[in-house]
Amino acid sequence: MATMRGSWIGNLATYVVAIPIAGFFLIPIVWLISLAVRTQQEIFLGAARFIPEKPTLDNFTQILTDSGFLIYLGNSLKLSALGALGAVVVSAPAAYAFSRFAFKGRSTVMMAILAVQMISGLVILIPLYRYMGRLGLLESHFGVTAIYIAVGIPLSVWLLKNAFDGVPIVLEEAASIDGYGPFETFLRITLPLSAPGIASAFILNMILNWSQFLIPFIMLTEESQWPISVAIYNYAGSTTASTTQLLAAACLIATVPAILAFLILQRSIVSALTAGAVDG
Repeated sequence: MATMRGSWIGNLATYVVAIPIAGFFLIPIVWLISLAVRTQQEIFLGAARFIPEKPTLDNFTQILTDSGFLIYLGNSLKLSALGALGAVVVSAPAAYAFSRFAFKGRSTVMMAILAVQMISGLVILIPLYRYMGRLGLLESHFGVTAIYIAVGIPLSVWLLKNAFDGVPIVLEEAASIDGYGPFETFLRITLPLSAPGIASAFILNMILNWSQFLIPFIMLTEESQWPISVAIYNYAGSTTASTTQLLAAACLIATVPAILAFLILQRSIVSALTAGAVDG
């Protein structure tokens, strides 16, 4: 009885803390929705009327039928997907080595990789711009994708290592007895069994790449190459009160896919993060 009561109190305390925090982050989104479904006339009412009197979806229709906006969305999808795929492909062999091979300094190297993830992009932005300029990779999606891959490697190595840790090593030993070499075992046994973790790493990298702003903002100046984050920023700079509702609709369209992807796939992502955490 005491245990059940303590558990109930703990759950209640969790909700008491979580609900205000969730509300703090949801209020801007709710306000954005309010702006996005307003008519041009109701925009001028501001906070005086939180719920529009005549909500409309015309703003979304106007944005989604704009060919330029669709190009920006396509650029974001292309850069995010290629960057995520590249990070997973490059990180998989390294993560497998950390998972399966015992070598001196392994823990130190893993912590160093994590430390790299903590470095702000602002710190290296100027030297990175000069370096990419010397390589002739400015004004190209290839250059931006390469940076996305590099930025995503530390997180991917940690996620994939956890996924590989969750694959019983006895299966690889059995494959070795059957005549499989190390590389063949990795491709045919370990990777398929780690598919949920690999998918989660890809999805997380996609979400992070989708929200990238500084890298494409610095690397790309040609409008036709902008991802949606840069396009909205430049559009916001010229926004007037008469077009605020269109900007709000564009922001929602750009934000909601990432939020929905995380909410729908959060169980898979959490499983990837915790895979291999318990030995035995």
